[in-house]
Amino acid sequence: MQLVNGLHSRNLRGDLFGGITAAVVALPLALAFGVSSGAGAIAGLYGAIIVGFFAALFGGTPSQISGPTGPMTVVVATVFSGLANTSENGMAAAFTVIMLGGIFQILFGVMRLGKYITLMPYTVISGFMSGIGLIIILLQIGPFLGHPASADVVGSVSNFPTFFTNINPAAAGLGILTLIIVFATPAAVTRFIPSPLLALIVGTVIPLYFLSDSNLALIGDIPRGLPTLHLPAFNANQLREIIGYGLMLAILGSIDSLLTSLVADNITRTSHNSDRELIGQGIGNLLSGLFGGLPGAGATMRTVINVKTGGKTPISGMVHAVVLLTVVLGAGELTENIPHAVLAGILIKVGIDIIDWSFLKRAHHISLKATGLMYIVLFLTVFVDLIIAVAVGVFFANLLTIKSLSDIQSNRVKAITDPDDDDPDLAIEEKHILKQAKGKILLFSLGGPMSFGAAKTISQRMGIITNYEILILDFSDVPLLGVTASLAIENMVKDACEQKHQVYIVGAKGVVHKRLQKMKLLKFIPPHNRFSTRLPALQDAIAQIESSPIKIKDGTNIN
Repeated sequence: MQLVNGLHSRNLRGDLFGGITAAVVALPLALAFGVSSGAGAIAGLYGAIIVGFFAALFGGTPSQISGPTGPMTVVVATVFSGLANTSENGMAAAFTVIMLGGIFQILFGVMRLGKYITLMPYTVISGFMSGIGLIIILLQIGPFLGHPASADVVGSVSNFPTFFTNINPAAAGLGILTLIIVFATPAAVTRFIPSPLLALIVGTVIPLYFLSDSNLALIGDIPRGLPTLHLPAFNANQLREIIGYGLMLAILGSIDSLLTSLVADNITRTSHNSDRELIGQGIGNLLSGLFGGLPGAGATMRTVINVKTGGKTPISGMVHAVVLLTVVLGAGELTENIPHAVLAGILIKVGIDIIDWSFLKRAHHISLKATGLMYIVLFLTVFVDLIIAVAVGVFFANLLTIKSLSDIQSNRVKAITDPDDDDPDLAIEEKHILKQAKGKILLFSLGGPMSFGAAKTISQRMGIITNYEILILDFSDVPLLGVTASLAIENMVKDACEQKHQVYIVGAKGVVHKRLQKMKLLKFIPPHNRFSTRLPALQDAIAQIESSPIKIKDGTNIN
């Protein structure tokens, strides 16, 4: 296996240009995410460098650019506000969460869970991502208007009256100018300079020359040089919280990265390696936490820009990281005068882009249940807790799915005695035999996967067995038989046998036959009552009826 997935030097020029362009786009976002997280602008830069380099080196999507993203930053901001500010070793514990998230991602990849990560219902993903976008917007209103940032949504919202009655005109003006630039810059200009970087430059130059006495909050001095180690540290009381947030970071980062991998596949007409991508992202996040950086994931916008400007191999992702490292090592003075209001404007644009407007506009036309679930997840994400939001969303989404599948499975459970002439499931000869039996044969036809959702319907039909002499269980169209459904069928067979009724099994093959064997259900049914198709079973059953003694009302047999 190739050490670096998709690595070659045939596209060196395109990879260099793509990596440099991606770094230019990543710079303002890394600074903004760092400030927003509470860890500082340098943590955002370190995260972009370390995750960007090692996810490219060890990942499974050659053209992907990784680094801090909006969803990951929202989670880590909660971590920093919850751990770093409430305990003596809080900062070390917060970076430990990032390392643990990386370890979980590596384990996901080693366990080959990549193909399952993105199976989360879209309504949950949509509600969660829209909630993340809304959180980013709500948290940036304060700095946008010239007030200190907060990592608590409820606290930030409760301070809105203060924010809007005590606006810093210079900060608000720069914020509005930033929004105008990031939204209205013509495409012809963004080909040469990305709109976030243009907003960053304009928003930093104007205060230096025209607003020097405006009391603007600035990024301030950024540490230069290489990062230092942040060894894992936590106490027993923090363990549960650390594991919970580490798992949340891992799952969110995996979903974010693999969805971006799918976007990259669509553009490049290639196919990524999901498990390898998870391992690469995990290594990047583990090392980022170890060196005081923010966690990251595959970044959709930066990946698309990289591909569109020529990047095709991991070299582009590594070049992007090296360019950002150069900024950290030698350009600190250029970034320390950036106003928070400008970064807030850039992040508000990020938040607006994260919100799933497309689904929000049409969700109520698709399904009211899905719409309700999406808004529940959105609300819980914003005002309660990210982990609770996902857990509740997945739980209720699965309940709705199980209910729908149960209804489908129940409709495939048919008890047939006197078939209609237009019944499409029966051949003409089969209908003739059932009519000839005059209600003495119960054909129990099962179709589709029989899970616990169908068990209730099967159990409800058990009471009618008493009225028939022969029970035929048709498994011809059943590819899968769950344990609960098997137990319901077992009870049905036992009841029939206790009432001295004949029981036939039809079409049980493969995994269904193995399940019946393991349940020891076949011991109730003699080999001559087991058929591969339905017609021979019906012919044998009618022969049994015609040859059996006739019962009169007092129970006497007439031979």
